[in-house]
Amino acid sequence: MPIERLEKYFLWAAGAVLLVFFLTVSVSAFAWGMQLPNPDGRVDPENLTAPFDKPELREIAPGQYEAVLTAQTWAFLPNKLDIPVGSTVTFKITSKDIIHGFEIPGKRANVMIIPGQVSTVTVKFDKPGEFLYICHEYCGIAHHVMFGKITVA
Repeated sequence: MPIERLEKYFLWAAGAVLLVFFLTVSVSAFAWGMQLPNPDGRVDPENLTAPFDKPELREIAPGQYEAVLTAQTWAFLPNKLDIPVGSTVTFKITSKDIIHGFEIPGKRANVMIIPGQVSTVTVKFDKPGEFLYICHEYCGIAHHVMFGKITVA
């Protein structure tokens, strides 16, 4: 059965789109190192235990920090972090109630925060300034006020 001329063009175009998609995903994953975040454990969201019972920023080595955050309806705890320039911060985050998001615009930090699941993302702060971390997942009527501030000095 012969294939019409326009059908051949369509098949070639569809094949080209698939090839471009495959190449884009491959370059992103293998050349640039972009990967999906893996959950780093589970906690009981109704009864948070250490370290999530006292969310804070702590120095674990010179220039290495761990920020333990909890997300709850319309707030991050803590909502202010002071970090020295040149530090690497590993954010460990969980939610007490519903699905939230965590994003630091301008940095490679963007994870979903699912109740009871521990999400981890690491960010290097090379330059001084102020950075916001925001909830990027709609979580209710006061979603627009759910943010925190990182001061890098």
